[in-house]
Amino acid sequence: MKKRESKKTVRLPLKKEETLKKLGERIKSLRIKSGYSNYEYFAYENDISRAQYGRYERGEDIRFGTLIRIINAHGISISDFFSEGFE
Repeated sequence: MKKRESKKTVRLPLKKEETLKKLGERIKSLRIKSGYSNYEYFAYENDISRAQYGRYERGEDIRFGTLIRIINAHGISISDFFSEGFE
């Protein structure tokens, strides 16, 4: 009987600040791509606090539920959202 070789995946630890910055950049790029030149209009039309949404785009902490609301507003899936800018 052959011994099965295990493949080990090396995972680097996530860095919170770096990941939040990438989330912010992705959120901003989707907003602009959707035709919103001003983040306040997007936030208002999607019932998100304008001040808080601005913080999200700057890479501050975001609640998962709000991230899902933003992703849904763009009509894309979670996997599509993370397909650009994330490894």
